[in-house]
Amino acid sequence: MSIADDTVDYLRDNSLVLTTAESCTAGKIVTLLSEVEGSGEFIECGYVVYSPQAKQRVLHVSPHTIETFNLTSVEVAREMAMGALRDSTANVAVATTGILGPEDVDGIPAGTICFAWAFQSQEQCRVFSHEHRFSGSRCQVQTAATEYALKRLPDFHRAHSPKESKADE
Repeated sequence: MSIADDTVDYLRDNSLVLTTAESCTAGKIVTLLSEVEGSGEFIECGYVVYSPQAKQRVLHVSPHTIETFNLTSVEVAREMAMGALRDSTANVAVATTGILGPEDVDGIPAGTICFAWAFQSQEQCRVFSHEHRFSGSRCQVQTAATEYALKRLPDFHRAHSPKESKADE
């Protein structure tokens, strides 16, 4: 089974509907999931936002956060995920922002990707974030980041709501 198949099964088994806020992965998370038959039930929408202005306008990322932490930061990824959840009917959001390469940007090494996973339940909204550095070509980094974002979703969902997750039963 592929990571996309596994993710769609997980979304189905846990009554999750996904939205994404993608910068460096450029919609590949939604694209990969959409290749799985029946996945449309579990994808609400996907945002592709590259520029700081789009992140601010579409996802309500604070200009102060961008100024303080840079576009490639877990802080920006967290606000992207929260903005995607706020603007959709989904109950889980995945966000990516980073430097694919081949060159470093503003002292941030090529291959540095920041992720956030946000989960909305009746009780609370929780956000998890992580920075990871991948190696390889621009396309290899983008593919690896896409797969990583999906691979880690169940881990953070279980951390958010261990009692709700059927995967632990």
